[in-house]
Amino acid sequence: MIDVLAADDEAPALAELAHLLRADPRVGEIVTASSGADALRRLSVRPVDAAFLDIHMPGLDGIALVAAMHRLMVPPAVVFVTADDSRAVDAFEVRAVDYLLKPVRAQRLRDALDRIVELRSAAPDDDEVVPVTLGSSVRFVRRRDVQWVHAEGDYSRLHTDDGAHLVRLPISELDERWSPHGFVRVHRSYLVRIAAITEARLTGGEPVVVVADAPPLSIPVSRRMLPAVRESLVRAREAGR
Repeated sequence: MIDVLAADDEAPALAELAHLLRADPRVGEIVTASSGADALRRLSVRPVDAAFLDIHMPGLDGIALVAAMHRLMVPPAVVFVTADDSRAVDAFEVRAVDYLLKPVRAQRLRDALDRIVELRSAAPDDDEVVPVTLGSSVRFVRRRDVQWVHAEGDYSRLHTDDGAHLVRLPISELDERWSPHGFVRVHRSYLVRIAAITEARLTGGEPVVVVADAPPLSIPVSRRMLPAVRESLVRAREAGR
């Protein structure tokens, strides 16, 4: 069972969210709060597994509330529930589990609860999610589902088995966050999951790594990054022995 806190300064929206949460058999106790400060007070005396937070609340807004929650002994997983589709990057930066747009659909709420259940059974920092805007909705792409990343100016395109997703994040930031988790920067425009590399041709005039795409894709390796790419591949091979 998952005990949750729901916080929203609009009473009808809070009541609807609590109603939808109560309909899921995996949800246990539901604690409600009408502001960010109220939510923080309640969390300080009643730990929960997950917090469903509106972003725009008077005083302590949702983003600031998450920062304050980090001082708790066991911070809950966070899902933002908002009518604002422009704060998904902020949600990514504070490592929210999901980002639901109002009006909340029951299936999207179940998806968020699925993600929370999965994270509770996984190792800490086992995965990360990135917000992707699709029309008027926002979904999160798991880091572990990304095979390679292509830089497009200040944006990055994440390539997964089910398609490509453009996100408003520079490849340099993804490189910094994902290099400790099995990714290697092979070119100023490319970041690649090491486990997705099926072949590396690092000698000759045009070094490349081959990614298991359909059909297989050759990604250029820059001369400047060749030593780091070789070292990463050697470490991965030794770790797999």
